[in-house]
Amino acid sequence: MLTINVGVLLAVIVLLRLRRRTESRSRNDEKLTVIIVLALGVVIAPTPLGEGIGDFLGQLASGITDSSR
Repeated sequence: MLTINVGVLLAVIVLLRLRRRTESRSRNDEKLTVIIVLALGVVIAPTPLGEGIGDFLGQLASGITDSSR
C-alpha cells in the first residue's frame, strides 16, 4: 500500500510553485501559494521537526533582541 505524507506533498507543491517566474503570477496565484504555505506550516508545527524549527527561531529572535540592548 502506498501512503503519501501530507507535509511532504505540500512541500513539493510549494517548491514547484515557487520555481515559476514571478512576472507570470496573478494576484490569485500568489494568494493560493500563501494559503498552501500556511497549510504546510500547520501540518509541520506539531511534529518534532516543527518544534525544533520553532525553538531555533525563538532562540534566534531572543538573540537578536538581546544584541540590540
